[in-house]
Amino acid sequence: MKVTAVLLAAGQGTRMKSDLPKVLHPLCGRPMIWHVLEALKDAATEKPVVVVGHGAEQVTDHLGDSAQTVLQDPQLGTGHAAMQAEPLLKGKTDYVIVTYADMPLLRGETFKRLVETQRLNPGPMSLLTVIAEDPRGFGRIVRKPDGTVEAIVEEYVATPEQQQIRELNVGAYCFKADWLWDALHRIQKNPKKGEYYLTDIVEIAVSDNLPVQAVVHDDFIETIGINTRVHLSEAEAALRMRINRAHMLNGVSMMNPEATYIETGVKIGRDTTILPNTYIHGDTVIGEGNVIGPNTVIRDTTIGNGCKILASVMEGAVLEDDVDMGPFARLRKGAHLKSHVHMGNFGEVKDSTLHEGVKMGHFSYIGNADIGAHTNIGAGTITANYDGERKHPTVVGEDAFIGSDTMLVAPLKLGDGARTGAGAIVTKDVPDDTLVVGMPARAIRKLERKKRKE
Repeated sequence: MKVTAVLLAAGQGTRMKSDLPKVLHPLCGRPMIWHVLEALKDAATEKPVVVVGHGAEQVTDHLGDSAQTVLQDPQLGTGHAAMQAEPLLKGKTDYVIVTYADMPLLRGETFKRLVETQRLNPGPMSLLTVIAEDPRGFGRIVRKPDGTVEAIVEEYVATPEQQQIRELNVGAYCFKADWLWDALHRIQKNPKKGEYYLTDIVEIAVSDNLPVQAVVHDDFIETIGINTRVHLSEAEAALRMRINRAHMLNGVSMMNPEATYIETGVKIGRDTTILPNTYIHGDTVIGEGNVIGPNTVIRDTTIGNGCKILASVMEGAVLEDDVDMGPFARLRKGAHLKSHVHMGNFGEVKDSTLHEGVKMGHFSYIGNADIGAHTNIGAGTITANYDGERKHPTVVGEDAFIGSDTMLVAPLKLGDGARTGAGAIVTKDVPDDTLVVGMPARAIRKLERKKRKE
C-alpha cells in the first residue's frame, strides 16, 4: 500500500505581516513545515509533495531533497492547489493524504489513524474532525442520520443553526487516489471568491452516494492552525509543553516546565535537572546527573555527566564530566572543557581547550589556547590572541600557575610548572618550572615544583 502526502503551502500568510513565508516561521527551533513533514513520515510511505506559491523559492530551497515541490500559479484556492500534484502522483500511489503546512501540532499517530480509517472505508475519502467550543473560523461538519459526513459548511455561509455545530473540520484528509483526481476537476468555482475549495469535494462524494468517514479527534490543541503571530505563540507554548513532558517522562527534572525552553531534537539524560529560564537550542546533547540553570542559554553544545552550570551561556562548546561553571560564564564556539574543570564568573573561552582539572578564575578571557591539566588561571587573565589580522595560539603546560591580571601575548608557550606574577605581561616563551614577573615579564628564578597528589 503506497501512501503519499500532499502538503498545501502556497498561501501568502498576509496576517503574519512578515517577509518570511509563513510555513518557514520557526516553532521550537524548526520551521513549522518541518514539524508537519516529520509527523507525516509516520503515515506516508512515499516522498511527500509540497505545493508552493508565495515564497516558492525560499520554501523549495529549505526543503531540498526532503520533498517534491510543485508551483501553484495562479493561486485559485485549496482545491486548485491539490490539483497541482496530479501530474506527479496519478497512477503512482494508492492513497493521498492532503493537509496544510500551517498545522504543525498534528501528530504522526493522528495521521496514521486517518489513513487506517480510509483503508477500511468503502467510500473514497475520510477526514479529521475535532469537537470544540471555540470554532476559530473552522468549517462545521454536517452528518447524515447514518453518521457519515454529509457536508462541510464554511463559517461565513453557515446558517445560525449550523453555526451551533461544535464538530469542526480540521483540514486533514485521506483519499483513494484513483478517485481523487477526477473529483478535483469536478469542483465548481466559488462564485463569490472565484476559487476552488477542497472542502467542496465532500459534496461530490455524497452526490455519488459514496460514504465519507470522519475521525473525531479529542485534542483541540493538536489541531491549532497558524494564521497570525498570536497563533504561532499559542502553538509554541503547546509544543514546548509537549517536549518538556516527554523529557520529564524520560527522567529529567524541571522545577518549572512553563519557564523552561527546549527546542525539538535536544537530547537530555536521566537525573539531569533543568532550572527555570533555561533555553536549550539546536544540536545539543546533555548527559546524566547535571544541574543546569537557572538563567542559562545553551546552543549546539555537548555536555557530559555530573556538571553544574549556573546562569551561563554556551554555544558550539563541549563540556566533559563534572565541569563546574558560572555564574555569568560564556563558552563560545570551539570551547572544550575537559573533566573537573572549574570556570568562574564572568569568564569567557573561545576556540580553546582547558584540560582536566584546570581552574579558571573570574574576569578572564582564554582564546585560541591550549591550557594543560591542573593549571590555575588567575582572575583577570587575558590571552592577547589577535594582532589585527590573524589569531595566534597560546600553549600553557600542566601544573602551571598564571597570576591574576596576567596578559599572555600570543604566539606564546609556557612550560609545565611555569608561574607568572600578578600583573605580568608575558611576550616571550617561558621554560618549565620558571617564574616570570613584570612588564615585560622576565625570569627571576627557577622553581622546585611540588608533586601533585593524584
